Order: sequence, then C-alpha cells, then structure tokens
Amino acid sequence: MNITVVGTGYVGLVTGTCLAETGNDVLCIDINNKKVKQMQDGVVPIYEPHLDTIFQRNIKANRLKFSTSLNEGLNHGEIIFLALPTPEDEDGSADLSYVLSVAKEIGKQIRDYKIIVDKSTVPVGTADKVRETISKETNIEFDVVSNPEFLREGFAVDDFLKPERIVIGSTSDKAINMMKKLYKPFVRSGNPIIIMDEKSAELTKYAANSFLATKITFMNEIANYCERVGADVDKVRIGMGTDSRIGKRFLFPGIGYGGSCFPKDVKALHKAGKEVDFDFSILEAVVKVNNTQKTILVPKIEDYFEGDLTGKKIAVWGLAFKPETDDIREAPSLYMIEELLKKGAKIIAYDPEAMGNVKRKFGEKIVFADEMYEATNKADALVICTEWSLFRTPDFKRLKNNLNLPVIFDGRNLYDSVEMEKEGFFYSSIGRKNRK
Repeated sequence: MNITVVGTGYVGLVTGTCLAETGNDVLCIDINNKKVKQMQDGVVPIYEPHLDTIFQRNIKANRLKFSTSLNEGLNHGEIIFLALPTPEDEDGSADLSYVLSVAKEIGKQIRDYKIIVDKSTVPVGTADKVRETISKETNIEFDVVSNPEFLREGFAVDDFLKPERIVIGSTSDKAINMMKKLYKPFVRSGNPIIIMDEKSAELTKYAANSFLATKITFMNEIANYCERVGADVDKVRIGMGTDSRIGKRFLFPGIGYGGSCFPKDVKALHKAGKEVDFDFSILEAVVKVNNTQKTILVPKIEDYFEGDLTGKKIAVWGLAFKPETDDIREAPSLYMIEELLKKGAKIIAYDPEAMGNVKRKFGEKIVFADEMYEATNKADALVICTEWSLFRTPDFKRLKNNLNLPVIFDGRNLYDSVEMEKEGFFYSSIGRKNRK
C-alpha cells in the first residue's frame, strides 16, 4: 500500500519506518527542511534501538522516502497518518493547533478518497474536529480514523512490529477494512485488532497511560511509607506483584515518571474531565505526588551533608527520563539538578545518549563527563537518576577510590542495600533503609 506519514517526530518516524519494513511504499512529510535532508541522506534524527537498521534497509530498498511537500504526500498515500505534536498547553490541555492546521491544508488539497488517521495522542473528540475541519474545505469523500500508538521509548520498534494489540477507532467499514489489511502482517501471532468508535479509541490511549502513571505513583507512595515504618519496598513489591490481578510490571519505585507521554497525558485527561464538569481526583493526586517524587532525594542529600550543599561536587549518572533513549522531556534528573544547583552544589553528569540534549538546557551551569567513572572523580557523592544497564554492575572498588566520600543516593534502586554496606558505602535508595 502507499502510505503517507505527516510528522517525523518519535511516533511518525517509527511508524513510517516500520510500515515500510512490511513492504509498503512510505513517504514521510515534515516542514523542517534540514531534518528532511538529513533523513534523505540516511541519518536517523532520534536515538531508538534497532531503528537505524530498518531505516537504512528501507531507504536502500526505496520503500521509505522523505519530503517537505504535503501536496506530494496527499498524491502519494491511500492512508494519511497524522503523527503531529500535541504539546501541553498552558492550562494542561493538549494543543491541537498542529493537527488542525494540517487537517485544514488536507481539506484544501485533497483530490480523491483518503483515510486520515490520527496517530498522535489526542483528546476525546479530536476525530470529529479533524473531520469538521477538512469538510469545511472540500466535498471530496474521506474518512477519519483514530489509531492510537502504544510505543515505549527504548522498545518502540519491537512494540510496532509485534504489538500486543492494535486499536482502530472508526465507524466506516471501508476504512476499517483498509486498516485491517495494513496491519495484518503485524498480528500473525494472533494478537487482536480491536475495533471501536473514534472517541473510545482516543480515550483508550489516555486511560492506559494514566493508569500506568497511577500504578507507578502508588508504588512510590508505598516506598515512601516503607521508609517511615521500616518496611522494605522490594519485599512489598514482590508480594504484590505475584498477585495476577496486579502483575509485576510498573511496581519498581523510584524518583517519578517523566517522558513525552505520561506527564502530558495525565494532565490532558484531568483537564478534559474539568471541561465536562468531571473531577479526576485520582489524576490530580498522581500529578502532585509525582512532582514531589522527582526531587525526593534532595532532602536526603541535604541531611547527609548537615544542611549545607554549598560547593559540594555531586556526580549524576543518568539524564534521560528512562534507559535506551535520549529523551529528557520531564526527566526527573532535570528537576534534581535544578534543586541541587539552587542549593549551591556543583554538578558533573554522565549519560550514554542524552548529554547533548541536556547541554542545550543547562549550558555551562553543569559539567559533562566523557564516561561514567570520570563523573565520579573527586565527587562528594553520586546520585543515580536513570537505570541504564551499564550502571547496574559498576566496579565498586574503582568507584569508591574515585569518590571523596563513599556515598551513593540511588533514585532507581539498582543495588542491593546489604551488599552496598559490605562494600563500605553509605547507600540511600527509595523505600529501603539507609546503609552506612
């Protein structure tokens, strides 16, 4: 099939590349000339494991192409995916200006039947707005489908090629049949294609992300309570996770969630509720707790240094909001660094992929190391903010020799508390007793 993807951000580029991988002829559209030229030259503009391999393969096979022309995209594609930004507006709602602006242009330029697919995460009722916007500009037949993505950064290629489920929101048999045909190669193992109305499909994505954010936040609250009463959150987590009604995933406590999805989607759903006089009290609490959780280690660090962080050199391992990505949107590390800087600390940081993005934010306010142990050299403490695999089994003897003081504040609970005590570290983590 001939497919057009409008927008080559994280979702758009993964969608276009993976659809090309199953033999479709895909044209990706973006208004950024520099970015389009970069992709035409075979350069992937984002870091995502395994994406580069299939990106290069499909460019060479001439199944994946790039352009700045929406008109070219409309002439090319039978199905037009809208993978456009829906950033958080000032009031917490999702900003649909990019989506509706492109919809208006589609209405002006459409010449024959198209399926317009909302791939972006959008509020309930967006498909109706897109349909209305296009209809004002044309009498040509078209259908609008809601097809939310469920991609995890760091696992996006696998998630797209081997989806747990595909949600298609439409009441048009013609559109549904074409979407089923498009996705058939991805569900050969029997995972479901779920058909529903557009509004239900739109809400499904928000509901899923908000529930997972709630689960993470609940576990962080339990961890904080464990510290007050002397319980061990690791044992509690295991005891909870073996209950099949709860499950093991998203029960690992830490310094809060970040990224492009959970923070924005929780706020957007909460705001959408207010617009129909419905109060998502749970989501309000989730946002509040998560904001506090991002800097939960700072009082512990202050307490260790007797309330004075002036001139203290703090090493930070991990800047991305999660491993296997360079995405720093709403990353807890940024909030942690901001607070430590306010209190007079000096920061030297290391991350395998995200340092370039953080440099653009902090500039010369912090120092960046070329490798993980360099960051710890003569540092007064180490703070861990992201659970990259290379941080899981460090050379503790080398680490201890590098640090001025054998002190670790672990926001991701990477190490065993008892083992750290044996290694001679002061070790403070989330939901567990400090080890001296």
